[in-house]
Amino acid sequence: MTRRATDNTKALDAFLAAKTEIDAMLERLAVLSADHFETSPDEINWGDVGTVNHYRAKLREITDMAFREGEHAE
Repeated sequence: MTRRATDNTKALDAFLAAKTEIDAMLERLAVLSADHFETSPDEINWGDVGTVNHYRAKLREITDMAFREGEHAE
């Protein structure tokens, strides 16, 4: 039985589209972070702390999966 090579063009296109979207999101987050998430040091309150901690937790979940750390460690 001869095994036919799989054409992965559609999968590659979908992967690259997702990667491009991730790159754009990371760039936007970097800009927002550089601007201290649009907060002024004199006006930061506990709501701002909660918001930035929520962002951090979501990013931690992603980096733990990507780098096999935390609960995703092997």
